[in-house]
Amino acid sequence: MEKVWSLRLIRFSAIFGFLGTYLGSHMAGQMDYSLRPIHAHILLVGWLSVFAWGIFYHAYTIKYKKLVTIHGILAMVGAVGLTGGMWLYNLNPFNWGDTLVMVIFIVGGTLLLLAFLLFAVITFLTEKE
Repeated sequence: MEKVWSLRLIRFSAIFGFLGTYLGSHMAGQMDYSLRPIHAHILLVGWLSVFAWGIFYHAYTIKYKKLVTIHGILAMVGAVGLTGGMWLYNLNPFNWGDTLVMVIFIVGGTLLLLAFLLFAVITFLTEKE
């Protein structure tokens, strides 16, 4: 199970890596750096953290396999929710209500926080080599 989630998380992080670097190059080309916080979170959360989790699952065997699945889902949904919520909050291109945008932002951030907490727990549940 860890190997399956390892590859999923690494592929997911590669997409975020591309999106983050594209956004950075777009900002540089436009000389408009107003989306720096979104750019930073896409790269730090979506690329770096998710990639690190994927490498961890490649290197270690976890005692309770269901936790790996729960963590992977929380990580992916949380990363999309937080960064997408930040984007919506700053630009609101669809003219959605402020309450809906804030809920997306907060729920995404909360799911990501739970993913970090669960990962901390999982690191203590590895099997001996």
